[in-house]
Amino acid sequence: MTQQANRDAHLLPHVHFKLDCLAAPHFATFTTREPFGAGNRQNPEDDMQRRALVVDDEPAVCQMIGKVLTSAGMEALTLTRSTEAPEIIEEGIFDVVFLDLHMSFPDGIELARQMRSSRFHRKTPIIMISDDQRPSALSVGFAAGASFFLYKPIDKDRLLKLVRATQGALEHERRRTRRVPIQSTVQLQIGAEKLEGETVDVSLSGLLIRAPRIAPVGSSLRMRWRISHGMKPIEALGSVVRIHAGNQMGIQLDQLNFSDSERLQEFLLHSIPTE
Repeated sequence: MTQQANRDAHLLPHVHFKLDCLAAPHFATFTTREPFGAGNRQNPEDDMQRRALVVDDEPAVCQMIGKVLTSAGMEALTLTRSTEAPEIIEEGIFDVVFLDLHMSFPDGIELARQMRSSRFHRKTPIIMISDDQRPSALSVGFAAGASFFLYKPIDKDRLLKLVRATQGALEHERRRTRRVPIQSTVQLQIGAEKLEGETVDVSLSGLLIRAPRIAPVGSSLRMRWRISHGMKPIEALGSVVRIHAGNQMGIQLDQLNFSDSERLQEFLLHSIPTE
């Protein structure tokens, strides 16, 4: 480490957060590969046990993190050879992944990039493990997709707090994307055309709507609907992301004002049971 890096190091805490990269399915842990075969976790709702992946070329680090994860009620798969990680990442779904920044290829940066381009791990929290406290290392790590930085030597208490914070954020994300069956009339405007549909289910991130005419995937539209009698209508801009059963559109909420977002969140989160 350079003298400049040494001067900068004392300014940085041991854990750095980048909260906008959070989220994704379930948690886990263990130290063998068998439970994480290709057929596992294709339907995350079938298995609520939380899983984690740890990739670090130092066995002692893997062992220590694995023990902390186990104490937090998770299952941990630990790898000391990073060459094994791409296949594991491709095959399974994890709730959090720990990556050593500096390893032989693929290193933590490359693995983070692969995760962010994969189907299942675009939002999975990535904790980058590093002894490099230079601001430039932080920038490169976050640009690759890291959600958090955790510095060596790893403090067990800090690690446990970080894991718990990650669990809370994931639970919120899981509830945020959970669909709640709600049937209510919704006014749609697709271009100049106006029509009336009905919601099938609603989440904080989108709606499934049954309508007499289906807009192509990628279409933008305006919506206005009431989620409950007596409540002020919610207005939003959205885009069609999928077609279901021939007469239903999956619509992603692209623009919702703060007030409407708060009301929708309050209504839906009270309708979703905690797990």
